Parts: sequence; structure tokens; C-alpha cells
Amino acid sequence: MTALVATSGEAALELLEHATPDLILMDAVMPGLDGFATTRRIKEDPALAHVPVIFMTGLIGPEHAVEALRSGGVDYIRKPIIIDELLARIGVHLTNARQSYRSRLALDVAGGTLVALDRAGRLLWCTPQADTILSRIDAGWSKDSRHLPAALQDAAKSLLAEDTRPGHSVRETLDDTEIELSALRSERPGEMLIRIAEIREGADVALLQKHTGLTQREAEVLLWVSYGKSNRTISEILGISPRTVNKHLQQIFTKLGVETRAAATALAVRVIAQ
Repeated sequence: MTALVATSGEAALELLEHATPDLILMDAVMPGLDGFATTRRIKEDPALAHVPVIFMTGLIGPEHAVEALRSGGVDYIRKPIIIDELLARIGVHLTNARQSYRSRLALDVAGGTLVALDRAGRLLWCTPQADTILSRIDAGWSKDSRHLPAALQDAAKSLLAEDTRPGHSVRETLDDTEIELSALRSERPGEMLIRIAEIREGADVALLQKHTGLTQREAEVLLWVSYGKSNRTISEILGISPRTVNKHLQQIFTKLGVETRAAATALAVRVIAQ
């Protein structure tokens, strides 16, 4: 292991501008910015939010452990430190963090256009594909702003309502395209995953036909599958029965040489993104 040392919260934040560690050991009591405030600042930065923070401090009160976890820490170890226990905890949290990071990478590679927002609407992270769409919506937008483009903020707020269930979606019409935001389930408290889709039905159907050899109806079905719609919803959109949708899907799988809905979606996303 290589250790980088900072003796204050301000020094830690400055150090993190130049290097991203695999894990952070955080004291609670430091001169200037304390460990709780420093951790909150770290977790507000999308580039650092994935880094696990373990508090390692002499404060023994349960209220301090609660504050540490609420600020974004993953663990709270009281001094005196037992080295073997510390190393074991580091190993567990590094494994969890890397599994989570690999999941994010898998979403990126598969073409997932996902963003994660906290309950106040602040941007926690987004996949590269979502970044591309958001930059097209607002040329001056940057994920460093920690918010969605202004044109999508009202739609996002409606999805952040307490009673919103996974699958609920809203649309915003912007110039020559529609943007659909769909709520997804997240396993992290206080976080909502949102899928962003550009609805350019006519142009995208034509692209799918050109590059896959599908009929127009098959391309329409594949397009809505790539938007994450169920067979029943697709049947309502296209005015056909769910059974007919399923028959088209079987033909699509055969023509594309794939076996699953996910594989067909990944192929469609790659074609549309060209």
C-alpha cells in the first residue's frame, strides 16, 4: 500500500485535486475543517464520491459514529487501533467499492444512459453516454456543475417525489427531439437512478433499418425495447397486441443473432449512437 498523508481537512481536499486514492482513512478531529465536514465535501464531488471513507478516531460517543456515517463514511473504528482488524476492514471496503465501480463500468460499456441524483436534485454521477446527451441538450453544461441542465430540472424534480415508483417516466420536448426521464430502482439510500432517452423515433427507426436489415415494424419494436419499455407498453404505443410484440422480438433476435433482450438493446444503442 502507498499512503498519502494530509494533516488537515483543507490539505486533504487539496491533495485530492491531484490524486484519487482507493480508500481514505479519516480522523474526526482535525484543525480547521473537521473530518465530518471534509467527508461531506468529498462525497459532494462526483469524481470522488465512489471512494470509501473509514473514520479512525478517538471519539467514542455513539453520536459521533452516527454523524460519521451520515456524512458519507462507510465505517467507524475507535482508537486504540487493532492493526489486523483495520486491515481486514480495509480489505472488505475495497472489495465492495471495486465491485460497485465495475458495475458502473459495465453500465458505461453497455450504453447505459444513466444519471444518479440525490433527493435535492444534485447530480451524484452519470455514465459517459448520459454525459453526451446532456451536453447536446445544453452546450454549456458540465457534470462539474452537479446539476442537470436547466431544461430538465423540473422533470427531474417530479421524479424525485417521495411516491415515485420505479418505471415512472416524464418527458420534455426540446426543439426537434423529446427527452424521456425514467425512474429506476437504486440500492443506495437517498439516491435515485434515472435513465435518459432521446426520443427521435423516425430518425432512429430509419437508422436501425439501415444497419440491421429489420423491417420498419421490427425496428420500431427494437427502438422501444432499447428505451426500456415492456411488451405491454410497446403494444399500447404501436397499437398492436403484446403477443404480436413478442413475435416481432423473436424475429429481431434471429436477425440480429442475439438471444436476450439486453443484447438486442446494447446493439440498438450502438447503432443509434453512431
